[in-house]
Amino acid sequence: MPKIQINNVVREMTSEEAAQLAADEQAWADGADDRAAAANRETRNQLLSGSDWTQMPDSPLTDEAKALWVTYRTALRDITSHANWPNLEDADWPTAPE
Repeated sequence: MPKIQINNVVREMTSEEAAQLAADEQAWADGADDRAAAANRETRNQLLSGSDWTQMPDSPLTDEAKALWVTYRTALRDITSHANWPNLEDADWPTAPE
């Protein structure tokens, strides 16, 4: 039986406490994909926001460079349909044009 510490006193958990701990741990594990998806969406949104300037009419980029940025930004928007979503690795993210 697992042990629990309360007010510096260590004791064995009751079966109810152990069951609640197991349920809490399972609920946390079940939410891992949701947490990863939220973090990835936040990263994606920051990357999109950081590249908004590339699509402004007064951007100093050439039409060719703007087109590369359009492709990159489209890939960012489509990242949620990636085969590894939501458990993306660094190599799964599109690379920004230089």
